[in-house]
Amino acid sequence: MLESSSRELKELESFNYLFTAIRGIQAGREYYVTMCPMRLIPKLFLFDEEELPPELRAQRVLNKARIPQLIGYIIDNPKEYIFSSITASIDGRVEFRPITETADNKIGLLIVPMTAKLIINDGQHRRAAIEEALKDNPDLGKETISVVFFLDAGLKRSQQMFADLNKHAIKPTKSLGILYDHRDALSRLVLRLAQIVPVFKNRIELEKTAISNRSLKLFTLSNVYQGTKALLGKKSQKDKVTQQEEDLVAQYWTEVTKYIPEWQILMENKATSSELRKGFVHAHGIALQALGIAGHVLIAKYPNNWKSKLQALKKIDWSRSNSKLWEGRAMIGGRINKSQMNVTLTTNALKQVLGLELSPEENKAERLMRRGR
Repeated sequence: MLESSSRELKELESFNYLFTAIRGIQAGREYYVTMCPMRLIPKLFLFDEEELPPELRAQRVLNKARIPQLIGYIIDNPKEYIFSSITASIDGRVEFRPITETADNKIGLLIVPMTAKLIINDGQHRRAAIEEALKDNPDLGKETISVVFFLDAGLKRSQQMFADLNKHAIKPTKSLGILYDHRDALSRLVLRLAQIVPVFKNRIELEKTAISNRSLKLFTLSNVYQGTKALLGKKSQKDKVTQQEEDLVAQYWTEVTKYIPEWQILMENKATSSELRKGFVHAHGIALQALGIAGHVLIAKYPNNWKSKLQALKKIDWSRSNSKLWEGRAMIGGRINKSQMNVTLTTNALKQVLGLELSPEENKAERLMRRGR
């Protein structure tokens, strides 16, 4: 009997994919959760042809620009990478054979014909990254990723499944991503800055992207991250942060605080964060980023006396009512604008006060602004 069972299994393997699976029910339909070896992922799932019109595809066209980042994530973190399940539809006559004759029969063997059509509803970029990562590290093929299979004869439900799976997905805020990213050295630095730089202490929103009108917070964690990244001139999350850089950044933001009177008033509890946001440009993320960019150039040019050069910041009237300076730079129609052009124009204003030359791109932005006025 054992030999017969073994012979039958070999026959099944000749024409089918065999998965140990858990059977479940959603919306009255069966689905199966399996652990699939990485090496099988590229063979199991093929993409819809990109030239097909959108109404005939089951998923969006692959965004190839996303793949290198995912590949790097796998290769650089072989002991820590983590992927959520791939969700796929099966168009074919599958068979589920329970391992034991229990009341629920939830665990068993899922038999999928090799002729069946399998379409990814969620996870096509993971699949592409796995395929490329296997070329660099074939040992990854022994590892597994969970796959959730839904039965879908004719693939009639695939497009709706894709829509449903993505409609309710909520991307975490930038601040929350920074807060939870323990691999990014800059993220760890920014969290420390939130504790040691006086104007930041207890005034940084760690989770949300925006700050409510009544909030006691002055900046978001993302604001501090962008400003500090610009200050250090970092281009990638892989860039290391030295102890010397950590000390420099803390000194810089502390020194800047001395020359923005309203920040001093805030720390003396004579004004609120909401009052500063309502009345001053320096209480918005665009100012931190511009201060970071200008600071990077200032420190590079004056490595030994950049602190004394910062005193020139006292000349700036940061009031939002100072429309002659800020309208068209940090503001459009009286509202703070965070576009890259506005960041550049705000940086230009700071660099001019600090006696720093503008780059060709910054000069071009100035000409365009003046022409617009």
